[in-house]
Amino acid sequence: MRFMVDRCAGRRLAEWLTSNGHDVVEAQNLGSDPGDRALLERAGAEERVLVTIDKDLGELIYLRRVPHAGMILLPDVRVPQRIEAVKTVLEGHQQELEERSVVTLRGGRIRISHPQTS
Repeated sequence: MRFMVDRCAGRRLAEWLTSNGHDVVEAQNLGSDPGDRALLERAGAEERVLVTIDKDLGELIYLRRVPHAGMILLPDVRVPQRIEAVKTVLEGHQQELEERSVVTLRGGRIRISHPQTS
């Protein structure tokens, strides 16, 4: 799969995804922080699932309808658990990500928000 890992999600997670055969771009390697909207738009344009802990990106998707290619949102997953959390998502919800869903891990639960139509 193709991913863009937000600065806040961490380098270790990006390295793990890369080592497991995924095509990964780290937002921190793109230069100065372009802001949430520009990051989400770039990930969408490049057909990359955005991995982040930033809840504000959900607002851009659902209220502002910014196009995207799917997202893994880890708002309360601590750094040491992020790799295992993403591994769980990929093992059980890769199809949903390929369909541009937003997969949120919060409080030990996984919520799938399917893409909006129209």
